Amino acid sequence: MKEWVGFNFQQEIEHIRDVFGFDYVAIALVQTPERGFELKWAHVTGNKSERHRRIILQSGKGIAGLVFKTGKAMFVGDALRELGTDNPFNYPIIVAEGLKSFGAIPLFKYNRVYGVMLVGYRKSEALTPEQFEEFKRVIGTKFGPFYDKEMVKDETVQ
Repeated sequence: MKEWVGFNFQQEIEHIRDVFGFDYVAIALVQTPERGFELKWAHVTGNKSERHRRIILQSGKGIAGLVFKTGKAMFVGDALRELGTDNPFNYPIIVAEGLKSFGAIPLFKYNRVYGVMLVGYRKSEALTPEQFEEFKRVIGTKFGPFYDKEMVKDETVQ
């Protein structure tokens, strides 16, 4: 990910966790095209295990895969009610970390999704729609070109 050299993801997600009081914050990054655009959880804070290191997702699979594929944020206030219990293996990071309430946003670079940021709590309905909107607003100013698609367009035109 040489395009992101000089940007300290770990430091930034730790700061985000502190500011918002999230239980968990993680960033999944897209691997090389030769690997089929796999996503791996590369930076985490607040984790209760190291299982995230073994999770590899394809576009459209899991939380990160869905956000990567659509390029749109995802909000789940109550995972049990909204996602059900039929197939928890569709959401391995949620199961591994015991997240009950979470949101995920795409991280853009040059108008393409290059990563996904997941924030969440281990308690149902702890993340409200209002807090998630505030988080997205703040991230737009803090994460710069890695989040705001329109900012990237403006920067590449100059």
